[in-house]
Amino acid sequence: MPTIADRATSAFPGATPPKRRLRSNSTPDDDIPATPPPKWKSPRRCKNSSPKSPSNGIEKEFSEKLDTSSRSPLKKSSDNLFAKPKWNPRDSEQMSVVKEALHVSTSPSSVVCREDESRKVLEFCKTSVESKKAGSLYICGCPGTGKTMVMDKVKHSLLSWSSEADIEQPDVLFMNCTSLSKSSDIFTKILQNIQPKRKISGSTTALKHIQNHYAQDGNLGSKMMLLIIDELDYLITKDREVLHELFMLTTLPFSRCILIGIANAIDLADRFLPRLQSLNCKPSVLTFRAYSKDQIQKILQERLVALPYTVFQPQTLELCARKVAAASGDMRKALSVCRCAIEILESEIKENASNLDDLSSENGSSDQENVPATPVLREIDIVQIHHMAVALSKTYRSPVVETIQSLPQHQQIILCSAVKLFREGKKESIVGELNKSYDSICKSAKLRSVGIMELSSMCKALNDQGLLKLVRSQKGEKLSLKVDASDITFALQAKDLTQLKVLNILKFSDLSKILDHELHRLRNSPFVDHTVSLDRLFGGLIAGPSRKDHLRCRCIGN
Repeated sequence: MPTIADRATSAFPGATPPKRRLRSNSTPDDDIPATPPPKWKSPRRCKNSSPKSPSNGIEKEFSEKLDTSSRSPLKKSSDNLFAKPKWNPRDSEQMSVVKEALHVSTSPSSVVCREDESRKVLEFCKTSVESKKAGSLYICGCPGTGKTMVMDKVKHSLLSWSSEADIEQPDVLFMNCTSLSKSSDIFTKILQNIQPKRKISGSTTALKHIQNHYAQDGNLGSKMMLLIIDELDYLITKDREVLHELFMLTTLPFSRCILIGIANAIDLADRFLPRLQSLNCKPSVLTFRAYSKDQIQKILQERLVALPYTVFQPQTLELCARKVAAASGDMRKALSVCRCAIEILESEIKENASNLDDLSSENGSSDQENVPATPVLREIDIVQIHHMAVALSKTYRSPVVETIQSLPQHQQIILCSAVKLFREGKKESIVGELNKSYDSICKSAKLRSVGIMELSSMCKALNDQGLLKLVRSQKGEKLSLKVDASDITFALQAKDLTQLKVLNILKFSDLSKILDHELHRLRNSPFVDHTVSLDRLFGGLIAGPSRKDHLRCRCIGN
């Protein structure tokens, strides 16, 4: 009776069982050992793992295409931006390339986050050129929202389109009104473009020559002219005549002008051109909204994606975008902040290098056995969060704080005395009471105080700078604060030992306001390392450990 081979092979369903042999014909000597079955593979892993196999290459290529196609464009640009090697900020050539990429004057290769506005302006220009009809468009928006950049791109797109469509190219005149010595010179510039050989003589003005030119029917076959007038609000005069006559050029019977005015005021046409509305020739209005956080971040990434190295940490660009979008949405301000952060990194690298040279020179001049090993300074090769936080703080610094920090020492102590005097809810006081508070602070700080007459003159100087308010009365001169007390405490933080003593006299709640003032600047960002920034903010503060710990808890909690 035949027997089945070893049952161990049945555990492998894909293996081929050995040949069955009859017991009668088999001998121990002629038994052929069964070949070991091939190793069983899971169906999930049944892939040809050979690198030379063509199917493996196809599957790999397909999986890569599937992986890349499933990503969003913003995610892909972000991955490309931060997947590069880090740059070398010590290389002057790389530093100049990065600064140039983030400069305001560097024009981007394509319009980002302004595609709809560009399309609308281009369609307006195309329609006017094709139909050879004059028209006017007013573009408004906050500073730094891409108005001038879009018009520069539209100008080139219009010329390219007209040449491809076999349409006569219009003459283009791009003018910035800030370069004009007087507002009426704009008509001279326009006349030079329309009739270069025309000379102005006698009582006939340039405006009159233009009006006569567009009043003749012989100009029906003349070329269209695109007038792009930037900073249009510089043409506003008392009688508003220049601005009105400029837009009236598009209403002349045989006009060939396509006028596009650019300014910041949203309601300029309503306020300064009421007669155009009565004549039913009010210009069309296109508003450029302020950039959002995502738009600012995307534009920054598009400027940096062409660089062959990574310059910023991923969170730093988002921190900059959040702060600028919350403040103004000005893209020029965002570029300025990024350049400032790079300069802060550059100065930090130079400072670390000088410190390292000083340590190495000290070690070289003394006995090597007695001198401890030189501490290794951590190399910084990328713009980090704290660099961007300092750059934002410099950019959005309050002018009140700067004024207080630039005051002489005794005037700062007078302001500190006023804060202490008005702490209990008083709104005003006399100079005599302020003098008592001032004397007590000077004694605590071991400083020599000034007399009452000199104190009074200092108060008048602070009044002239808008920090104190002095009012004469029958009881003497009354004074009150014209600025917030938290601005004073923030401005006088940790500058030198004397000011630290002055600050230590104030209540702990006043010291806490310093932290509130600083955190308010960067509250829109979740990426600030508050523990590190707290040590820098209160470094050397003469306060007990319990106060520092309490402030640290408040900082981390916020």
